[in-house]
Amino acid sequence: MSESSPSTHATAQTTAQTTAQAYDGVAVLYAELVRDALDHLPLDRAMLGAFAESVRATGAGPVGDLGCGPGHMTALLRDLGLDAFGVDLSPAMIDLARRAHPDLRFELGSIDALESADGELGGILSWYSVIHAAPRDVPSYLAEFRRALAPGGHLLLAFFESEGGPVVAFDHKVTTAYRWPVDDLAALAYEAGFDEVGRMLREPREGERYRRGHLLMRRR
Repeated sequence: MSESSPSTHATAQTTAQTTAQAYDGVAVLYAELVRDALDHLPLDRAMLGAFAESVRATGAGPVGDLGCGPGHMTALLRDLGLDAFGVDLSPAMIDLARRAHPDLRFELGSIDALESADGELGGILSWYSVIHAAPRDVPSYLAEFRRALAPGGHLLLAFFESEGGPVVAFDHKVTTAYRWPVDDLAALAYEAGFDEVGRMLREPREGERYRRGHLLMRRR
């Protein structure tokens, strides 16, 4: 994990605990809502396919689905030919994931303090998993992702995009989250040691409030 001041780390831990408790409280409902969410999102599936193909091409290490929730995305990565495992801070989500996908590995833990060794992973999927982190804490998450990834490993970030505005908090249905300008998040990732491979911005569909952003990055 990257270095930070004690006060900053304590604040990040408090935010993470609040987020975990919030997702514990809605775990079953959340799992039902997201189970088939990708069926009608061809652009999102295309980015996931590009990520999987990029990781397979390097042939390097397992893939961490960080902030895996009920494990539906971990299972998708497995179906795309990746050696995938999931990590989440919510005990209720991990329990659901293990029951739904007993053939896959799921770990309870914080995604800014991974148990993976330096350079162990071939890929990281961060599918809306840093949206609840305070903006000042996001660089430490990216630094941890870089530490765990092998050189040339790929990172796919999915997030809510701010549509030309600055970073802004919004009333996510579970707990406070943040919308990011795609250029700002790409710049932070570059500073953390990632080169951009490609990006996709998708306008909100019916029932969605905000534009969705996707960044595919490669670890330098």
